[in-house]
Amino acid sequence: MDATTDSQAPALPPAIEAAWGLRGRPPKGPRPGLTLARIVEAGVRIADAEGLVAVSMGRVARELGAGTMALYRYVGAKDELLTLMVDAAYGAPPGAADDGPDWRAGLARWAWADRGVLRRHPWILRVPIAGPPLTPNSLAWLEDGLRCLADTALAEHEKLSAILLLTGYVRNESLLTAQIAEGTRAAGVASEELMPSYRALVARVADPHRFPALNRLLAAGALDRADDPDEEFVFGLERVLDGVAALIDERGRSTPR
Repeated sequence: MDATTDSQAPALPPAIEAAWGLRGRPPKGPRPGLTLARIVEAGVRIADAEGLVAVSMGRVARELGAGTMALYRYVGAKDELLTLMVDAAYGAPPGAADDGPDWRAGLARWAWADRGVLRRHPWILRVPIAGPPLTPNSLAWLEDGLRCLADTALAEHEKLSAILLLTGYVRNESLLTAQIAEGTRAAGVASEELMPSYRALVARVADPHRFPALNRLLAAGALDRADDPDEEFVFGLERVLDGVAALIDERGRSTPR
């Protein structure tokens, strides 16, 4: 048989079963009103306020006024809880706007929405990626991104690769921005002082003969002030989309009409 039948498909991980509501309801216990949704919401609330390090089964249980063991009737392990928290924090994708067939405007809107989620919930960047998207909201985001490319000349696997490239850019830029912010806070340095301070340090150690390119950068004043994070994001996003556009144009020229 060419297609994999249901009986041959691998079993869904417990977190994925829970996310899709495929797990049987736990029997009623001594804590009425405790639900999987409330547990996940509590985990997100703690992570938003105190960071991912504060999230534990015991901490979530205390947040809900329940015993830790009561949570295990709904969530099998902390890793499972984190998977559900990420899916809940992402929520639904931005969806169609008035982009029409403009794939570039659609993907730009998609990327800004993705970045917005990561800025509101930076702890997501600390959750290890266990595999390709499979939870309800993550698949909805993937569907939304692919839909933007539906009318282009890209092959289906190229559309998926384009979304993976864009996701990687957004995630990396968000992680870098978050880490720099954490570092400056820890060092007690104001954000507006970061680049001038860095410039002074580079100037002290970058010998012009060994680092001529860096010294041209210094002379041009490129390190005199911090760039607006949104401007940096736009610069990288436009270059990524330029690459996708070049590939779409190439495929369009080689595709018979």
